[in-house]
Amino acid sequence: MTARGALTLAIAAALALAAGLTRPAMAERLVVSLSNHRVAVTSSFTGEDLVLFGTIEPDRPRTALRNAYDLVVTVTGPRQTLRTRRKERVLGIWVNVDSREFVRVPSYLGILSNRPVTEIAPTETLRRLQVGLNHVILTQRIGTDFADTVPEDPFRVAFITLEKEGGAYQESPTAVTFLTPTVFRVAIPLAANAPTGNYAIDVKLFAGGNLVSRTNSALEVIKAGFEQYVADAAHDHGLIYGLVAAAMALFIGWFGSVVFRRD
Repeated sequence: MTARGALTLAIAAALALAAGLTRPAMAERLVVSLSNHRVAVTSSFTGEDLVLFGTIEPDRPRTALRNAYDLVVTVTGPRQTLRTRRKERVLGIWVNVDSREFVRVPSYLGILSNRPVTEIAPTETLRRLQVGLNHVILTQRIGTDFADTVPEDPFRVAFITLEKEGGAYQESPTAVTFLTPTVFRVAIPLAANAPTGNYAIDVKLFAGGNLVSRTNSALEVIKAGFEQYVADAAHDHGLIYGLVAAAMALFIGWFGSVVFRRD
């Protein structure tokens, strides 16, 4: 073996040893399963509670797991653009004096955890990972600029408050239950007015305030039955749908006038 070959071999061995020394002593992976990946919305739909089950497993055989974990599940619905308006009383009348547009923000946002997120990790970590309603990015159109604002921004606070009151946004510190130290159950509530579309489920595992593992899943909310037929007709055959709707309105008006006509 040449001197150059021996030097290369020695460097490779040193790098392998360094990698072994710097590798975390503990490594976890998440295995999750959702009770239902497709939710059908019909005229009688009153909401649904989904359940996400999961386990924490060692990434390598015969690797010891930690004694305590925290879990945060973020459910994000389809993106949409919304506007928040600020009203003031002018001459005894409430009028809109200012507004702010929120660009492509989640139509549904659920932050589900086993305890308050502020107790799970430092603020810097929560902000970097967008964990919690105070740290998720909600892009606003401010004049000609697009940017996120501080959590105390009045429009941001008002927007989150309105979405929480409508059931679209929520932050629950009791939605995650650890059945055993390594087996968990997550309750995911969907309201009756849940928007249709694809939902992303991001599962983050914390230990000692640090992110140690992460995985994801997804679900779909769709219209079914007569509602889906009407929605497809309006989307695919707009002109015919409009003409039929106008004809039905005229017929109902004429029929009502005949039934309730006074001779």
